[in-house]
Amino acid sequence: MNAFYEHLFGVRGKVALVTGGSRGIGLMIAEGLVRAGARVYITSRKVDACAEAERALREHGECTAIPGDIRDIAGCEALADAFRERQDALHILVNNAGLTWSLPIDDFTEKAWDRVVDLDVKSPFFLIQKLLPEIRAAASADERASIVNITSVNGLKPSGLMNYSYVAAKAGLGQLSAQLARDLMAEHINVNVIAPGPFKSKMTAPLFATEEQDRQITASFPMKRWGRMEDAAGLTIFLSSRAGSYLTGQTIPCDGGATTIG
Repeated sequence: MNAFYEHLFGVRGKVALVTGGSRGIGLMIAEGLVRAGARVYITSRKVDACAEAERALREHGECTAIPGDIRDIAGCEALADAFRERQDALHILVNNAGLTWSLPIDDFTEKAWDRVVDLDVKSPFFLIQKLLPEIRAAASADERASIVNITSVNGLKPSGLMNYSYVAAKAGLGQLSAQLARDLMAEHINVNVIAPGPFKSKMTAPLFATEEQDRQITASFPMKRWGRMEDAAGLTIFLSSRAGSYLTGQTIPCDGGATTIG
């Protein structure tokens, strides 16, 4: 590989942790990081899903799964403890784990609010807090550490779904990320946000349940296609490399132009 390209965009040898890394966008990002030479750790609640993703990703490089439930502070602390048993520095943290819940406004429940907000905005904050010693250990003026929080275009503009707690949580995570970027800047830690648009995942599965549904929904996208692995992974790699080291506190839509056309 061209030495300058590797110097500019390389993440080879860096240690990364991706939450919700066993499927969907998290798995896409994890695969990209593994293929780029990072030492990647993935986590999600389901042990079997973690093991399956680990096996698949190990075909391309280094990957270790740490199953865990980070819906509360105790879970975040347990994951941080399990990670530091294996590594003493963390160069890239991707907070991707998330949940959505749609109900009509008259029927929306406290459970639908609390479970989504806890996982989508509270957990990223406390996981960052618990892993700060390892993130600080990886950070330097020459090689800044990178935190990438995954939100959604639904946190930037109203959703066509009645997913009230989801849009609130994703918008909140975006503003929280800007605050963290400000507060951690002097410690050589960058915090940025990727706001995905249409990617195939369990969360969006109802949109492509049949071939006809898939065809119709794809035709409505500005670029006439779903997001791909290289879209989500490429942006994460950029933000975590020297090429993206001068960016912090930014929210970047990765949506094929969806937010551009309203």
